[in-house]
Amino acid sequence: MSPTVSLRKHVHNILEITWHRKLGLSFWVNIFLTIVISLNAIAIILDTVPNIHQKYHQILLDFEVFSVIVFTVEYILRLWSCVEDPNFSHPIKGRLKFIFSAWGLVDLLSIAPFYVSIFITDLGFIRILRLLRMLRLFRVSKYFHALRVIQKVMKEKQEELVLSFVFIVFVLIISSSTLYYFEHEVQPTKFSSIPEAMWWGVNAMTTVGDADYRPITPIGKIIGGIIAILGVALFALPTGILASGFAEQMRGQKQKIKCPHCGNEFNHLH
Repeated sequence: MSPTVSLRKHVHNILEITWHRKLGLSFWVNIFLTIVISLNAIAIILDTVPNIHQKYHQILLDFEVFSVIVFTVEYILRLWSCVEDPNFSHPIKGRLKFIFSAWGLVDLLSIAPFYVSIFITDLGFIRILRLLRMLRLFRVSKYFHALRVIQKVMKEKQEELVLSFVFIVFVLIISSSTLYYFEHEVQPTKFSSIPEAMWWGVNAMTTVGDADYRPITPIGKIIGGIIAILGVALFALPTGILASGFAEQMRGQKQKIKCPHCGNEFNHLH
């Protein structure tokens, strides 16, 4: 193995999230990156407070530059060493696959706004780009087991979740359209169109309520009451799906045993 390949493999192992190797270099690198990401998100939030922006804008900006440098170095090292992963083993196609992977795009989009804003002076476009900086928060999920469990549950239950949300949208459209035809004549400004009625539908189904958008006709009130009650049951569907997914994950975690020699985990068979 050449020195370059050996170094690349070493860098890849360091950047990989391997929490079972406590107090190793990989562990401390992951801790450092987690702290930087968390502090960067806090800095972005605090910079929107007028008093803090006026007094500490330069400090927050300097920390932003420092964070971008750290994330850029990490991204370049990940791009260079990703070929050590069997999924990205090809020197060219593998790196392209890494760039357009979910985590690769999150890493890229979290640093791209800073560099783009240097060359573009359009304030409106820069504000939109700054929203992308919040994507850095998604990077934290790579470093916490609990967030990785949530990601795994969402992936395993994606079909059921999609079906439940499609059903919710279907009911929302039907209920809003129905109410529009009953309320439009008596409230032409508030229920001026079906999309406007859908705002009422969202509030009714989530039981949030909006005093400015409420049915006043007898039939409209009946429909509104039915939709409000039905909304509680409908929004319980994805909650139940996620709850069952978490229960399955927790049972699976408890059934795993760790090899005392190599530290690898295996499923325990009853």
